[in-house]
Amino acid sequence: MPIDAVNGVTTNAMTNAATSVSGTTSDGGDGFAASLGSAVDGLQQLQSESKTLALKAVTGNLDDIHDATIASTRAQVTLELVAAVRNKGVDAFNEIMRMQA
Repeated sequence: MPIDAVNGVTTNAMTNAATSVSGTTSDGGDGFAASLGSAVDGLQQLQSESKTLALKAVTGNLDDIHDATIASTRAQVTLELVAAVRNKGVDAFNEIMRMQA
């Protein structure tokens, strides 16, 4: 594959990323809010599934304990990710508020 073909792919990817970012900022951040909202909804679903499987494991109605362990770990990792994004958002907000006009 010639190097020019790779450069063309990289340029197209960067143009698409810039278009999506500019589209997000032009609509007042609704895209980011929607993404964050869907992440929180997904987290709630993962936590609900984890609780259901844990209850089945405790009552003895679960055939494979690995399912409960995997669901619990997925919920934990997702919670940590959402918390990290929230913390970074708060840090960015605080930094913007410290800027002088």
